[in-house]
Amino acid sequence: MEIQEIKQRFGIIGNSPLLNRAINIANQVSPTDISVLITGESGSGKEVFSHIIHQMSPRKHGPFIAVNCGAIPEGTIDSELFGHEKGAYTGAVGERKGYFETVNGGTIFLDEIAEMPLGTQARLLRVLESGQYIRVGSSKVEKTNVRVIAATNVDVYDAVKAGKFREDLYYRLNTVPLRIPPLRDRKEDIFLLFRKFTSDFTDKYRTPPIQLDEDAQQVLINYTWPGNVRQLKNMAEQLAVLERDRIITAATLLTYIPHETGRSNLPMRLDNQPKEDFSERDILYKVLFDMKRDMVELKKLVADMIEHGGVSTNYQNHSQTLNQLYRDIELPQNNHKETQFTLQQPVNTSNNNADSYNITHEAEEVEESLSLVDKESDLIRKALKKHKGKRKLAANELGISERTLYRKIKELNL
Repeated sequence: MEIQEIKQRFGIIGNSPLLNRAINIANQVSPTDISVLITGESGSGKEVFSHIIHQMSPRKHGPFIAVNCGAIPEGTIDSELFGHEKGAYTGAVGERKGYFETVNGGTIFLDEIAEMPLGTQARLLRVLESGQYIRVGSSKVEKTNVRVIAATNVDVYDAVKAGKFREDLYYRLNTVPLRIPPLRDRKEDIFLLFRKFTSDFTDKYRTPPIQLDEDAQQVLINYTWPGNVRQLKNMAEQLAVLERDRIITAATLLTYIPHETGRSNLPMRLDNQPKEDFSERDILYKVLFDMKRDMVELKKLVADMIEHGGVSTNYQNHSQTLNQLYRDIELPQNNHKETQFTLQQPVNTSNNNADSYNITHEAEEVEESLSLVDKESDLIRKALKKHKGKRKLAANELGISERTLYRKIKELNL
């Protein structure tokens, strides 16, 4: 059957080369009995391709069932797929046929296959290799003749490396891989799909037709559509029902597009920007700004003491405050001498003028180090000391990742 005939039969809209390739693979593999693993993002139309494979196969007159493995509790999925005997577990008041028994001679579509528990994966592997299974609570081997089509929206090979999916089952299912392209890779199809959906919904709800101006069309095409065809269809339905002005502008369309915190979907993606350099630069900025703030506060306090005559009764408190502020300034260790500010009270206490106080600075001039390594080292030490060695809290305080903090500790020999 030609690709265009398949599109008309199953209601597929689009002329993207990636979409045509997926349809062509489904057309070629359908006459066989080999297993197919369909991969693609959520909402991209994986189940439609499972119907194409079944309806164009010799099993088209047999039963077809779609099972969402992620929606079945782990404790009951074996019973759902393979059946159980009476009394096999609490609540099993009678025997029950599983899907592999009821769909014998047909096709079973296992959606979200990566969510299947490891124990169930072992049972499924046996069915694929020998067509045999055992009901829960039974010792009798049963036979079935079922074609398995699986689908997932995650990278199964990553799940294999993480130990969450059996490698032998992966290669058994992946005899023919079929990837459904996301909508953002089918830009030429987005407007065609939108027109089809709005036409269907305006007919269904008996509302005037929807039209997009040129700017709105660009917004529609440039959006990344994380929910794929399902999201586009939902938005078309909302516009058909809610909008009174049937000429949709870009501003109106943007109100229906969700805004994700920290991520821009229009019109370009910024996911690959470097992050490591910014984290290290933040450390330096934090050190310099803290030093500048402390120096400004110190100057303000000294000026306030000189300008206001009422400082005489609190000269000791001012002296302690100056000393504390000076100690808090982030200077590298071993590069300055201990510094003390003191206020000497005058002999004639009746004179309240600022000139009657002698402000002495008992220290040598500080030679401040400008080494970035010293600054980073000092700040990291203080953060670790503040949080009692807890790296995660210290990293949050410094505004860097825990991994970056660990690397800095090793580099600086802290």
